[in-house]
Amino acid sequence: MRQPAHGGNLAWAAALAGCPPDAILDFSASISPLGPPNSAIAAIKSQIGNLKHYPDPNYSELRLALSHFHQLPPEWIMPGNGSAELLTLIGRELAQLAATILITPAFGDYYRTLAAYNAKVLECPLSLVVDKGQRTKDKGLLLNNPHNPTGKLFSRDSILPYLEQFALVVVDEAFMDFVPPNEEQSLIPVVQEYPNLVVLRSLTKFYSLPGLRLGYAIAHPNCLAKWQLWRDPWPVNTLAAAAAIAALQDTEFQQQTWAWLPPARNQLFQGLAKIPGLQPQASAANFLLVESQESTSQLQQQLLKHHQILIRDCLSFKELGDRFFRVAVREESDNQRLLTALKKKLRVIS
Repeated sequence: MRQPAHGGNLAWAAALAGCPPDAILDFSASISPLGPPNSAIAAIKSQIGNLKHYPDPNYSELRLALSHFHQLPPEWIMPGNGSAELLTLIGRELAQLAATILITPAFGDYYRTLAAYNAKVLECPLSLVVDKGQRTKDKGLLLNNPHNPTGKLFSRDSILPYLEQFALVVVDEAFMDFVPPNEEQSLIPVVQEYPNLVVLRSLTKFYSLPGLRLGYAIAHPNCLAKWQLWRDPWPVNTLAAAAAIAALQDTEFQQQTWAWLPPARNQLFQGLAKIPGLQPQASAANFLLVESQESTSQLQQQLLKHHQILIRDCLSFKELGDRFFRVAVREESDNQRLLTALKKKLRVIS
């Protein structure tokens, strides 16, 4: 079975580990271990009887819930079949420009969607410094915040100047939910001031719903109306829409997550930092990027075969290669199991 470019491929991991998929302790996909919220599960169950009907093609209730959540008019919001579907629409839009600048290392799906439309790609290091002499008015900029895979959080003020320089700026905020409201740097509050700004959000990571595939784009209504003509009808299923509406209103779950993440992330960071040969990087998200003195693809296979633990190698990030891996932050007992296994394996390898 081919090694996956994404995390979370439990079928591949189980085949390598020689165990059932549900026996794998998955650190490769950056999904909260606290969910799905009970409110979302209850909403899904309540909609089973409606599966015999098509979803509302306008997703009026879902867009209204999102508009209340972000204090925006509903026409500025487009739900999608995961942010991946919306990213494909954005790739088609970006391909119409002279080029798109990617902040690297970049999420692999950015390359996928741009290549699908033969878009020209210019790579820019994570420092987010674009050459002042470079012509950018005919180009697009695509980045994520917090950055994946490093977890770095860019300030809103550091991104705003690029909205004056680029024809289109796309900010993927798939992990911004994990940043507490008093610290977040989302550009959603300024989206109505910039017709060339698109913000992407995911509801699957924070609320632990990756199997439902649900995300949304926030952009000027004219832009969203054009994208609507490009895509298939009913991209969001009835159960996903119901779960999203319930999750958005679940303030208790949101507060629980913001209280859980910082100490859990710090526990994992400190534990990794104490293991010889590993150097974790500070992160604002629910994952940590770790530099290793040993081959991380070899380490990944050893952890699977001997401990049924899956970490995310970084081979798909060409700037990182075989000396970095990424791990999600999980609950304390899981984090400790990972740390114990890493100590054993690295001692054997070295």
